[in-house]
Amino acid sequence: MKNFLNIAIDNQRCAYEIIKQTEIMDIWQSVGAEINLVGSLKMGLLMKHCDIDFHVYTSPFNLNASFIAMEKLAENSHVKVVTYHNFLEMVDHCVQWQAIYEDDDNRQWQIDICHIVKGSRYDGFFEHVADRILKTLTDETKKAILCLKNETPESEHVMGIEYYQAVIRDGVRTYDDFKKWRKIHSIEGIVEWMP
Repeated sequence: MKNFLNIAIDNQRCAYEIIKQTEIMDIWQSVGAEINLVGSLKMGLLMKHCDIDFHVYTSPFNLNASFIAMEKLAENSHVKVVTYHNFLEMVDHCVQWQAIYEDDDNRQWQIDICHIVKGSRYDGFFEHVADRILKTLTDETKKAILCLKNETPESEHVMGIEYYQAVIRDGVRTYDDFKKWRKIHSIEGIVEWMP
């Protein structure tokens, strides 16, 4: 079995190939949007859960542009499913898109795109979180996070931020300790922690 660090490197390479193949950055920019990579891929912490996260902004907010961009993305033959959720009236102030991309090895990748209202509570927030985590990461904490992600069963849903809090803030290093940590630190909704 491959070393988990090599798996992480391979997954990063594949994810960046998908970004290139879909032309997702160009698509969103073509409708006047700013598009930012966020999440585990940006931080070099992508492991088994194959997901690519973006936050996009139009000024002013343009829902029509969101649909145009996703229609263009859906024209890609590797994109098999597109879903849409409207959270504009909630604290998120966004619409959330999810595209399922199937690569040449029939592996499914989840592409999450949050189109966020400029000036709202989370405008730029998660970009800032990613930057802070990147500045805080050491080789040792990065390895610990990737190891925990690798040991987490596929059936277990864990938000990336849970790993980062547990390892960076609270010194968790083993999967058994991580399971105990999660029992004590139940998480609901949007997590606003950053190092």
